[in-house]
Amino acid sequence: MKTIYFSIFIVLFSLPVHIFAQDTKVYDTEADASADIKKAIELTQENGKHIFLQIGGNWCPWCLKFHNFVKSDNEISNYLNQNFEVVKVNYDRENKQEELLAKLEFPQRFGFPVFVILDSQGKRIHTQNSAFLEKDKSYDHDTVLRFLKNWSPTALSPDSYKK
Repeated sequence: MKTIYFSIFIVLFSLPVHIFAQDTKVYDTEADASADIKKAIELTQENGKHIFLQIGGNWCPWCLKFHNFVKSDNEISNYLNQNFEVVKVNYDRENKQEELLAKLEFPQRFGFPVFVILDSQGKRIHTQNSAFLEKDKSYDHDTVLRFLKNWSPTALSPDSYKK
């Protein structure tokens, strides 16, 4: 009898967590990714940032983990926002973004999420397999921050290397 009550308790307790996880919408499934990127290019030409494309979907646990990781880490969140215009590109069964991903040289080959860095002209300068940024069941603070710093506008500016 205790087993039955315990089982019922576990099911009822986990149900809201499961429902909440299903409702988490990091990616806008209705967004026009090409238009969002075009807008980001316009902004970066004004503010000197690069563009950080986070490509994935609401169906992807690691995509949601990355979103929550950045959201909960002030240093990474601040660095990302100070140096990049962030565009979340939805990829799912209904919208595989085939034309856009072809232009970006097929970043989906690395799985999801995948990160693509564009310069202020919209030129792809790096594609990052997110698996190399993971640690245990999350992402590694130092590795993610180093990745962002290595592809920031400052890192790629010749002025940074003049003596």
